Amino acid sequence: MVKSTFQNLNQGKKKRVTEALIDEFSSYSLADAQVARIVKSSGIARGAFYKYFDDLTDAYEYVYQLVMKDIHTGLRPSKAFDVELLYQMTADFVGKSEQSPYLAFIKLHLSKNEIMLTPDFKQKAIRLKNLDAKTWSAMVLSHETIKLVLFDPDHKNIYLERFKHSLELLDEEG
Repeated sequence: MVKSTFQNLNQGKKKRVTEALIDEFSSYSLADAQVARIVKSSGIARGAFYKYFDDLTDAYEYVYQLVMKDIHTGLRPSKAFDVELLYQMTADFVGKSEQSPYLAFIKLHLSKNEIMLTPDFKQKAIRLKNLDAKTWSAMVLSHETIKLVLFDPDHKNIYLERFKHSLELLDEEG
């Protein structure tokens, strides 16, 4: 967990450290990341890094939460199951992913880092337990479509069409 010393930093220094973390984790997997590069890039002492974070995994999890929050801003569908809205949100995300400052970060997360993190399944289950079957299915399909497009962009249209068809089938079911 990010320490209060980091939370209490002035905005400029916090931004420099956060940008250095995003750069590091966009260029190197968690296994290959180095505190030395982060402190050099952010202009802080090595000891300060450990006053802000327990370790690289702690710093990674902090940045991951920020990136996910930023990516998902405005991506909340309405309560009703809306095939067009769900499809468009996913298509817009993958359509804009090449311009995203987080593209390299997300690709490394999905290909190398996700497996290294020890997920707190109980916390995730608590967040997701109240989702109805359609919403949960749409979320899983959306995330899988995004992964496929990021790693196989030449077949983006095929994946998006299959996603839309799957959403339509879900909508017919209930």
